[in-house]
Amino acid sequence: MHDDTQENALFTGETFLDSLRDGREIWLDGERVGDVTRHVAFRNSARNIARLYDALHDPETAPMMTTTDRSGILTHRFFAPSYSADDLLASRDAIAHWQRLTYGWMGRTPDYKAAFMAQLAEGHDFYEPFGANALAWYNRCASRALFMNHVLVDPPVDRNRPHHEGTDIFVNVTGENDRGITVSGAKMAATGSALTHATFVAPNSGTAARMEEGKDEAFALVFIVDMDTPGLKLISRPSYEKNANSPFDAPLSSRFDENDAVLIFDDAFIPWENVLVYRDVEKAKGFYAASGFFNRFNLQASTRLAVKLEFAAGLLMKGVEATGTASFRGVQSQVGELIGMSNLVWALSTALALDPEAGVGDSVVPKLQTAAAARMYMTSVWSRVREIFETILAGAPIVTVSSNKDLQVPELSPVIERYFRGTGLPAMERIKLFKLIWDALYSEFAGRHALYERNYAGNTEQQRLDILRWSDARGDSNRYKAAVDACMSDYDVEGWRVPYLAGTDTA
Repeated sequence: MHDDTQENALFTGETFLDSLRDGREIWLDGERVGDVTRHVAFRNSARNIARLYDALHDPETAPMMTTTDRSGILTHRFFAPSYSADDLLASRDAIAHWQRLTYGWMGRTPDYKAAFMAQLAEGHDFYEPFGANALAWYNRCASRALFMNHVLVDPPVDRNRPHHEGTDIFVNVTGENDRGITVSGAKMAATGSALTHATFVAPNSGTAARMEEGKDEAFALVFIVDMDTPGLKLISRPSYEKNANSPFDAPLSSRFDENDAVLIFDDAFIPWENVLVYRDVEKAKGFYAASGFFNRFNLQASTRLAVKLEFAAGLLMKGVEATGTASFRGVQSQVGELIGMSNLVWALSTALALDPEAGVGDSVVPKLQTAAAARMYMTSVWSRVREIFETILAGAPIVTVSSNKDLQVPELSPVIERYFRGTGLPAMERIKLFKLIWDALYSEFAGRHALYERNYAGNTEQQRLDILRWSDARGDSNRYKAAVDACMSDYDVEGWRVPYLAGTDTA
């Protein structure tokens, strides 16, 4: 329950922006970025994150968004462990409020990594002899609602070689002393990292599966690195925010671009207090499952996607109204399908909250099987959304002007108004709508989102292999096969073997 008397140390929008001015090393277009909060490639995205933090202090939304944890820390609801289905549902609703502020277009907002960090409060003992570090990082993260990103994936090179042969590129220990360790190597893809406070570094499940005891100890690391750490470089992809002509022409990419980066560690020093797993292959393999992160991040991810799908449904509805096809039966069926997809993802988020399982300590987390099903479904949804738009709107999104400047030329106004109008819409409003549709579905920003959604939670094969592995481990596979065995035991070559069907054999 929200406690208005609890000291509020959570970032505000202003203090969040101030916290990013720390000299972090970010490279874009051949230049080192000075202040990410003012740079044309990052400033609007930074302000959208700042807006999320302001919602934690707004008297209208703070009671719904925040809670006091068991140690007395006031925090965002999803930054604290959940102890009941009601806690998880309240966290889902807090996530949803944040996501609606960006219409679902910023996926790795601060609540994403909170899916992991919150579990350190109850599960810090797993990380012994670094358990105290884990608990300290929970307290630090929860008290401010730190914005953290993570890097788990090795660069896509030399994957045909044994993992331990990748010391020239994969993150590994290069030295240690009584103050900490030094690491070198690269990790990808650090979504939104330029605007975060710290990076969580670990092997993903695919990498961990390849690790061998006695060979991969130098890579068996889980640690947290502050973004201003010397030797840490962020090499950014092109900025869609920077390349946007104007809000009118690129209304999403000009403000919601979560720039992805490759993180380079060049003998970066990591103090011992930031280390969670060190040279321990077994724990490097086991922390992912033990943390509850998988269960929890799918609650955040499904909520975010449900909001985004609602937005997509609204776009499609307005698009077909503008083209005059909203009454066509085939069009209506496609619009209905998109609405149904959104409703299904919302239902998954509800199931994740209301049908939990035991987590670490006293906590509860969404059920693993439901989380795995949500993960598989969500990564195939957006390709279907794009297919629906491409089929139903066809070439309509191309019928627009080159930029907002064309709309400010008096001699073009009569022509544009006549030939670019929509059904019941003046030309300006129709063009504005289809510029938004283009940015959502067809622009370079949109292409990145399609790639992002498809690979959001690991490769396609791993998603399905995990479902099978967990089904085997939890006894579900045996239960499924037992149902088949029971069915076949009802009969044999001589007829029915169950009393209630005896004597009803057909000739």
